[in-house]
Amino acid sequence: MALIAQLIFSLLTGIALFLFAKNLLAIRRNILIGRDFELTDQPGKRWKNVLLLAFGQKKMFRNPLVAILHLFVYVGFIIINIELLEIIVDGITGSHRAFAPYLGPFYDFIINCFEVLATLVLIACVIFFSRRNIIRLKRFISKDLNGWPRSDANTILIIEVVLMSLFLIMNAADPASNFLISSHLKGLLQGFSEAQLSMLEHSAWWIHILGIYAFMNYLPYSKHLHIILAFPNAYYASLLPKGEMHNMVSIQNEVLYAMQPELAPTDAAAPEKFGAKDVMDLSWKNLMDAYSCTECGRCSTACPANSTGKLLSPRKIMMSTRDRLEAVGKNIDKNKQFVEDGKSLLHDYISVEELRACTTCNACVEECPVSISPLDIILELRRSLIMEESNAPAEWNGMFSNIENNFAPWKFSPDDRDAWTAQ
Repeated sequence: MALIAQLIFSLLTGIALFLFAKNLLAIRRNILIGRDFELTDQPGKRWKNVLLLAFGQKKMFRNPLVAILHLFVYVGFIIINIELLEIIVDGITGSHRAFAPYLGPFYDFIINCFEVLATLVLIACVIFFSRRNIIRLKRFISKDLNGWPRSDANTILIIEVVLMSLFLIMNAADPASNFLISSHLKGLLQGFSEAQLSMLEHSAWWIHILGIYAFMNYLPYSKHLHIILAFPNAYYASLLPKGEMHNMVSIQNEVLYAMQPELAPTDAAAPEKFGAKDVMDLSWKNLMDAYSCTECGRCSTACPANSTGKLLSPRKIMMSTRDRLEAVGKNIDKNKQFVEDGKSLLHDYISVEELRACTTCNACVEECPVSISPLDIILELRRSLIMEESNAPAEWNGMFSNIENNFAPWKFSPDDRDAWTAQ
């Protein structure tokens, strides 16, 4: 019987790891649909970003209480799952607490630390669930979270509560254990026989490990994929000065050649397109941003356009980009290559009204705890809208015409621009 259980466990472990790897590779493929973009300069600063933003959660500590609670969940969940190594060894070999004989008293210390962290995770998850569903903070009840995004957040919190509870129950049902937190739960199990305690421990053990495998394979479909992608996303964050925008070299050259025609090469080819109309026109970093979004809403709360009732929500920009990217990925899976589906990120997923509401103030970028830039996507879509479709308000077109003809936003000839000095 024990051998059958070991074989079943080994099979389930293999399936879970295979599916997880398959999903991650599909996400990697989707990210690489984006155009190439070099982000490997200044590795020292990039590793510093990983340490401060991803590991240290620097931006989260602008709200210390929430940051500490999030730290409990983040550190607790990751560290507790180190115990997954022992569970896998136990499941494959049929042993019970395989590491205990080798670690001696240190083993009890580790499990005690895990139990304290599990309790802190439980408390933090209950508070976070209350903030979303009882207190109902404004950024958590926004209409852009209606449907799957809202249920996804609650599902994750419930899963974490269940997994941490099972960990404590498993330890409490073990007659040979006497750990810091679970020992206080043993009183609730005093009426259980030895056989019932063994059944409870084994049931909690199986549900706990299967729950972890299920959670692992739920991640690629959830906003909580940021647990993984926050680290590379922080490494590849832009190191440009705050607010500096990426300019198109081809456009800069056109302006230069207009001012100094003698510099224009005779064989210069025009760019294939300006800006981005669909996800494949964005950079791979933009697409990684979309998958890394935590949907926390800090960007939308900081956005002045959103605060004044405009349609723009930077969080929705990221969610829409991810939705379109997922649709493109499924299209490729079905047809082996992308087949035109009559849709695009611009217009079908993100509207002109949203794009025009952006003031490019950079507030969303500053607020994001995992170094996402909704502004980059907005700018690329606006470039396509204006330069490919000539779709701009009349006021903007007047300014564009002046810049093109007079090299300034004002309707004055360059030769007459300094005439005011003679007055």
